Amino acid sequence: MKITQKPLKNRKIHIPEIGEVLLEKSGRAKHMNLSIRPLHGVRVAIPAHVSFAAAEAFARSKTDWLMKHLPRTKALEKEIARRRRDMPADWIDPAAARKILVERLDKLSQKCGLSYNRVFVRNQKTRWGSCSARKNINLNVNLVLLPEVLMDYAILHELAHTRELNHGPKFWSLLERFIADARELDHALSQFSFLLAR
Repeated sequence: MKITQKPLKNRKIHIPEIGEVLLEKSGRAKHMNLSIRPLHGVRVAIPAHVSFAAAEAFARSKTDWLMKHLPRTKALEKEIARRRRDMPADWIDPAAARKILVERLDKLSQKCGLSYNRVFVRNQKTRWGSCSARKNINLNVNLVLLPEVLMDYAILHELAHTRELNHGPKFWSLLERFIADARELDHALSQFSFLLAR
């Protein structure tokens, strides 16, 4: 009986000064895509027809880009670890939190030219924020516990929804005009879900 081996779906390589990089086959990938995700590291998504050798060459060609962006990811990982360790000591004054969030929302709204209707600050159980078709924005009171870059990202995410209500390419293109590496920040924000609805 002939035994056929399943093709490898992923492979790990090591790049000096970067560390471990995951090369992973993806049925959804149309092109090679490099990303850095806090707590998950560096990953190259590879279309089925692209070889691991080509993906490794691609990853190594991006060393300078990785060296530029890795420090922020490492800083976020340290912040995630610190917040998890110190969480019992984190308490919120709801009135003070609302003031901080509304002031920041107004500043970013004016800076980006994205207007909204009304804002509500609540202790939501499952999400950091939302935006309605009427441009009413809900913000989670726990946003004030996040690193500032992630608080700003969450607010800008909802402001972008005042123009693009879905998460399609136009939404991400708009968001990335106002904050770099939006998709990486979106993933970083998900690592703080333990702060929701405390």
